[in-house]
Amino acid sequence: MAFALPAARRVSRDLSQAELHELAQEMPTARRTSYGAVNVQTEVLARSKRSTYIVSDAPDDEPHQAIDRDEWERISRLQDAYIADHEMLVINGYIGSEAEHRVPARLYIEASNANIAGMQDVLYFHDGEDEDFEPELLVIYTPRLAVEGYPDDRLIAVNLDLYVTRVFNSDYFGESKKGGLRMWNHLVYERGGLPLHAGCKVIPTDNGLKTGMIVGLSGTGKTTTTFTRQNGSLPVQDDFVAWWPDGSISATEAGCFAKTYALNPKDEPTIYGAVTKPNAYLENVSQNDAGEVDFFDESYTKNGRSVFSFSEIEAADAASVERADFLLVLNRNENVIPAVAKLEGPQAAAFFMLGETTGTAAGGKDEEGQFLRVPGTNPFFPMNHDKQGNRFLELLERNPIDVYIMNTGSVGGKAGEEGSKKVRIPHSSAIVKAIAEGTIRWETDPDFGYKVAAEVPGIDAEDADILRPHLRYEATGRSEEYRQRVERLKKERAEFLSQYPSLSEEIVRSVG
Repeated sequence: MAFALPAARRVSRDLSQAELHELAQEMPTARRTSYGAVNVQTEVLARSKRSTYIVSDAPDDEPHQAIDRDEWERISRLQDAYIADHEMLVINGYIGSEAEHRVPARLYIEASNANIAGMQDVLYFHDGEDEDFEPELLVIYTPRLAVEGYPDDRLIAVNLDLYVTRVFNSDYFGESKKGGLRMWNHLVYERGGLPLHAGCKVIPTDNGLKTGMIVGLSGTGKTTTTFTRQNGSLPVQDDFVAWWPDGSISATEAGCFAKTYALNPKDEPTIYGAVTKPNAYLENVSQNDAGEVDFFDESYTKNGRSVFSFSEIEAADAASVERADFLLVLNRNENVIPAVAKLEGPQAAAFFMLGETTGTAAGGKDEEGQFLRVPGTNPFFPMNHDKQGNRFLELLERNPIDVYIMNTGSVGGKAGEEGSKKVRIPHSSAIVKAIAEGTIRWETDPDFGYKVAAEVPGIDAEDADILRPHLRYEATGRSEEYRQRVERLKKERAEFLSQYPSLSEEIVRSVG
């Protein structure tokens, strides 16, 4: 039975992008950039993890924060009563491009926050929505309605039985985007696949096109790696990809929600070009009275964002990509993790499950700069995380692809510290190109058992220590520190994986 939308004072449907842009521009927190794009300043600057709850019959047994069904009914009545006195917008579309796996979705949001509606409309695929359109996933969004008793009087309530998410008191667009994708995560898993928090790109080589998936926590270089050009490579997807039991993959969104901090045309020309067009939506990007933006100004937030359509850039057709050749697990690290390592079998599943990285502003102030372990680097997986690791190993054994860990941080210490060396964008780009072309010369690392690169075309011999970190520590007289870090890391990894009782034992053993 279809979920009926709460009645509103007025409902507007089927608005064009031009109309949504115009409504967004009328918002009191909106300014127009010198490029003609709308730039909205929000009160909430990142996702509200502390305020996100799953609806459950047994909240205390959930791996995530949860509320019971009586509380769901209470907050639903509260939101429905509020909506009755307000004007709302309906945005329909699909998560996914090709017919077999696309999922009809709907956003129902206050008209006063039209920028969120416009941004979501860009990210949805649109193909044949009509009067009979019936969503499987629904986000009901009231940015101005506070709910007392929750962190910051804010609530994101996720009902996975109804596939309905209700959002209260956040004007940050990410709650709309992730609201739909979090439920899509559950749907994909239930249908036998694995949702991956991943970008996707195709790279031309002498041996044909190679398709790579790039798994990573927000802000760790996933978008940059996806959009950096190697051999004329083209992006397919920026944020989520489904890996299905038959080995096929499918994309989710028709656009990109990109971080803008430190964006420049030299390092990220594709993203810079799209963000500086009039059809882009900007969020919390610094600009002066003349409308000139400053992507390096962090005085308000480092988590400035932009949404743009893949139609604004040169991109591959998402529906034409069938299978992946390799998968990169990004790890923004700062000590003993090499710029690239090749993983096999259970060890690949283990590093996917470990999800090691350094948090960024995308995860809020509590995560920024902190060492994190986020299974699958996917904070939006709404189920027990051991399901991710086991499903990954199952799919990998059934549909083998090459798996790598890629450090987008530094080796030998924090970037800028004495004795450390930064893994720069050109280094990572050379690695991705060499992976696609199969030109890396590998050797076994005696400490961790994975393969490390003895040589990568495009990376000079003087930078060999980012490929084999023990060389950096030896060169700076810290061999004993290196040995201690290795032993501590092995122990901590085994302990972390052991906390998931249903995780395959061979995955846990692979990091010992």
